[in-house]
Amino acid sequence: MENAAETIPQIAKRSPQRSRVGNGAKLLPLTDGRSATSRRFKDLVEDIAADLGGKALLSEGQRQLIRRAAMLSAECERQEALAARGEAEFNCELYGTMCDRLGRLFGRLGLQRVARPVSDGSNVLAQYFSSPPAKEAAP
Repeated sequence: MENAAETIPQIAKRSPQRSRVGNGAKLLPLTDGRSATSRRFKDLVEDIAADLGGKALLSEGQRQLIRRAAMLSAECERQEALAARGEAEFNCELYGTMCDRLGRLFGRLGLQRVARPVSDGSNVLAQYFSSPPAKEAAP
């Protein structure tokens, strides 16, 4: 059996010749990372990477696509919040375009929509009448 360290691609080690973003010390250049949008972006990057098996298993191309997907997601959420508060006119065309592009990115990353089993309610009455609840005793 192979050593696990040999089968998992390793992320490049920190180097003084690499940028802080390249070293993983910073997620976004030209920001301090404290804004709500920046924090949400970071959460989305982490969550999407986890959906794909974790950062250690990702290629640089996948990491780049994850960053783009996280930015589109964060921007969609920002627009939703502004519209819900009535602070901005909602641009349906732009929002739809961003959602479409986000879906395409997820497709490129290999994330697939998984349908959950749902009940249409057609068997609820049959189950109820097949075993009706016990009646309470009169006092």
